[in-house]
Amino acid sequence: MRKPDLSIEFCGVRFPNPFVLAAAPPTDSAEMIARGFDAGWGGAVVKTLGLEHVEVNLVSPMMAGLAYEDKNLIGLENIDLISNRHLPEVLQEVSELKKRYQEQVLIVSMMAGTEDEWKEITRRVQEAGADMIECSFSCPHGMPERGMGSAVGQDAALTYERAKWVVEAASVPVLIKLTPNVTDIRPIAQKVKEAGAAGITCINTLKGLLGFDLDTFAPIPDVGGKSTAGGYSGPAIKPIALRFVSDVAKDVGIPVAGVGGVVTWRDAAEFLLAGAGIVQVCTAVMRYGYDIVEELIEGLGYYLEEKGLGTPADLVGRGLPNVVSHEALSRDYKVVASIDGDLCVGCGACIVACRDGGHQAIEFPEDAAGTGNERIPGVDEEKCIGCGFCRTVCPVTGCILMKERESEA
Repeated sequence: MRKPDLSIEFCGVRFPNPFVLAAAPPTDSAEMIARGFDAGWGGAVVKTLGLEHVEVNLVSPMMAGLAYEDKNLIGLENIDLISNRHLPEVLQEVSELKKRYQEQVLIVSMMAGTEDEWKEITRRVQEAGADMIECSFSCPHGMPERGMGSAVGQDAALTYERAKWVVEAASVPVLIKLTPNVTDIRPIAQKVKEAGAAGITCINTLKGLLGFDLDTFAPIPDVGGKSTAGGYSGPAIKPIALRFVSDVAKDVGIPVAGVGGVVTWRDAAEFLLAGAGIVQVCTAVMRYGYDIVEELIEGLGYYLEEKGLGTPADLVGRGLPNVVSHEALSRDYKVVASIDGDLCVGCGACIVACRDGGHQAIEFPEDAAGTGNERIPGVDEEKCIGCGFCRTVCPVTGCILMKERESEA
């Protein structure tokens, strides 16, 4: 088969592939973005910029990871702020990057306050040569105290007003990055669409408190014994991000740049199926480096070949028809747990899970003594309702399957 073309058009701009560095520490300088582009990233969003008078006072430490069992970074909390670099210096770097990397897409993230400030920074970013603009209406800490960030993105009227300001001043496509710290993102996304923006980026980080040091009682990350709620990112937030992306793509009908928890090409493919046109990545890049894009490109390419698809665009939104309301789910489709004795290691995890979290349908067989099957659990199909929790806790992939229950008719 021919090698699939991974290029994709998003908001009228052609990307060599759908993988984009999100606005974050990995995009805080031209040298870093250049290394990302050399590694193969299709685009980059420059870390959020403000006008010169905006004071950015960083704290340290500003990051801490959530560990669980053998995983040391299933989630990352940060209390970082926008870039503290001088705006003219960064915009000069943008101009130089665009001369050197004409194929890759350079997006500049920005934040401002008043109408005049939003329009001024829009003009200056465009003059520097940015291919697209991303407006941050979503930072969950620090900037909301100044009437910026998520203080804007949580309010539909403010979102519309400020998006309209930027669209009126812009000659390049405008993306509005929305916060997930809302009950329903769709009414706010609709206002972005009405304001004339080209697309939406979602999601930014979730606002959370990572934990406490049990010896000092200080929140984490500990800044001299104190801390604050910050932005939570990483693999743990992927399901939430997919929900928001699918909500916007399905019910609002505006192009979406998906971001939140992407680590592998499989994650990226899921975002495309949920309606994202491009996929932004941050925490995984910080953890594994820019070179993870090689696996993303190779994996997605092989997947498209396997499915007989031509480009990533063939995946975009393909899963949306299967996302329905709870009321629309079939009540006639029934399944039951089925355990493969050849794969089972006899750990009993499914028994504990079903006994204390299910319907007491799985047990070690009482009459198996001496047969060699003492550690192979059995399923009482009369009790099993097919909840699927046993499959979730089983440590062996494919050992427990949910098979369709035979019709009683």
